[in-house]
Amino acid sequence: MKSGVPLAITAKSKGGRPRGFDRDTALDAALLLFWEHGYDGVAISDLTAAIGIAAPSLYAAFGSKEELYRAALGRYLQAGGPAGRLLPPEGTAHDAVAAALHGAVRAVTRKDRPHGCLVSSGLLACAPGAEPLAQEHRRLRTAMVREFQRRISRGIKAGELPEDTVAVALARFYVTVLQGLSVQARDGASARDLGQVAQRALAAWPK
Repeated sequence: MKSGVPLAITAKSKGGRPRGFDRDTALDAALLLFWEHGYDGVAISDLTAAIGIAAPSLYAAFGSKEELYRAALGRYLQAGGPAGRLLPPEGTAHDAVAAALHGAVRAVTRKDRPHGCLVSSGLLACAPGAEPLAQEHRRLRTAMVREFQRRISRGIKAGELPEDTVAVALARFYVTVLQGLSVQARDGASARDLGQVAQRALAAWPK
């Protein structure tokens, strides 16, 4: 399986790890594999081939496939993955949600990386052994709902939304749209198509 990531890894050192082994580069290679093929769709042999190290060296460097996935997910979030701060603090709640939706459209349709969102689409179903990772994904998705809920609640208090707006319901609606954008991007929908979806969703904003 090819990752498409150039790795600056050279000859082996005495400890079995290649000289020039770069942890960040290795994580980038693993991340692309997990992102494109899912946790259960990536074997240790795929990871060792992409990173350029033998299985014992991989375990020495990362502990296990599960821990390597956690490290790759952390790198994804640090690089601006959608489960980070989605909503800009400035502007109205509507402005913030609009920025999140249109930002997500750009993020999930980039041509230089796999389509979709690793958090929104990742580990929705998995083998029993990966359930702890699936729970981490669920926590991240729940955190997205809470972030939207807090921002919408601020908007209600500021008079930007009707007083009877149910913040959590509206938050779940827009996070559901975000997750749907990820799935549609994985299925080949274009940025233009998804931008139109975002606009339709924003048209449902309470007046």
